[in-house]
Amino acid sequence: MSQRFYIETLGCPKNQVDSDKLVGTLLADGMQPTDDVAVADLVVVNTCAFIDEARKESIDTILAIDERRIEGSRLVVTGCMAERYGAELAEALPEVDQVAGFGVPVHHHSVTVPTGKKLIPVSSAPLPELDLLNLPRPKSTSPWAYVKIAEGCDRTCGFCAIPSFRGPQRSRDIHQILTEVDELEAREIVLVAQDLASYGKDRPGDLGAGSIVPLVRAVAERADWVRLLYLYPSDLSDELIDAMCQTGVPYFDLSLQHVSKSLLRRMRRWGDGDRFLGRIRDIREREPGAAFRSNFIVGYPGESEADHDQLLRFVEEAQLDWCGFFAYSPEEGTHAYTLDGAVDRSLMNERLAELRELQDDITASRGDDMIGRTLTVLVDQPGIGRSVREAPEIDGVVHVRHDLAVGEFADVEIVDAMGPDLIAVGGAIDDGDDD
Repeated sequence: MSQRFYIETLGCPKNQVDSDKLVGTLLADGMQPTDDVAVADLVVVNTCAFIDEARKESIDTILAIDERRIEGSRLVVTGCMAERYGAELAEALPEVDQVAGFGVPVHHHSVTVPTGKKLIPVSSAPLPELDLLNLPRPKSTSPWAYVKIAEGCDRTCGFCAIPSFRGPQRSRDIHQILTEVDELEAREIVLVAQDLASYGKDRPGDLGAGSIVPLVRAVAERADWVRLLYLYPSDLSDELIDAMCQTGVPYFDLSLQHVSKSLLRRMRRWGDGDRFLGRIRDIREREPGAAFRSNFIVGYPGESEADHDQLLRFVEEAQLDWCGFFAYSPEEGTHAYTLDGAVDRSLMNERLAELRELQDDITASRGDDMIGRTLTVLVDQPGIGRSVREAPEIDGVVHVRHDLAVGEFADVEIVDAMGPDLIAVGGAIDDGDDD
């Protein structure tokens, strides 16, 4: 009987892509997947190390899974936390059989697994050239799929440690990306990377700056919907905006982080609130139906009451469809870790609550605006669909009839809004060619 494997994925969509690649390698090794950790011979936890809360969740998950797995199984920890804290993690968690950094095999059926605990420090391992980017990947099990087009990041944002363990940007070949898109057979492709719009900049000889535009167009020829997540605002060119609108998915996920110019400079980032508002207005003039998402850090060192007020005014004026607000988390090794002006946690929480309440009202209002409209939705699962306004897993959903076929497009009428979600009736079949 084939050995069975179980994978638990934490963190961002880019981690989910890595897990899918791991699945592909394990299937190629002749193993079979299971959704029950209690019967798995190999248990893999793909961890996140972005902020302190994510690291705590990773540790808690590892310990919880260790209690549920069967005797004789192997517990392997991989992902960002394994890469960033390999040796320390191995020493702190004797429950774990292997700590595997990026590109380190988690299983080979030809390898005899030794009895007892095996600790593999990987924090000093050289950065792998390919990581998991170009490994095989099975067909998508849902109507949509993430595709990672690059690994690493060349930016030096003050709050972010990702470049220190994901390495510099490494863009994939277009043909490798398109091959993966074809193999996934998904109706919607969601392109992800640490710095999506900078795709190709690290390869001036064969790709170069602006390569994201022909890539988006090429993917749009193979999938009904193409969605881009995480766009740094300075690289949002007119050509890229036009290409995104032409695909029929005018969804702009802008990585803004704050709007105070002085605070953004302390973050080592470009832009300010007026520039951001101008770009948003420009996009809405071209495409009135464009949807917007962004994320903001609250309580970055030195954030004053005036900075916070600027952010409140921006949120009110921008009227973004979706917004996430996150408390600043000090990360050792980052520029921000050395800054003075720490914001008291209770004040940080007050600011978070104020911003979230404001944005909840705006999101509800944007949803109310949809009532009475007919939208094309992609049916993700029975009774659940999404329009171009909603990215998978992070935004609201559209509740539809349970008899609409999963993986198909349907035109539905929005009759109500409930929190972040919309309620629809009807369901004429749509071929997905129109937005």
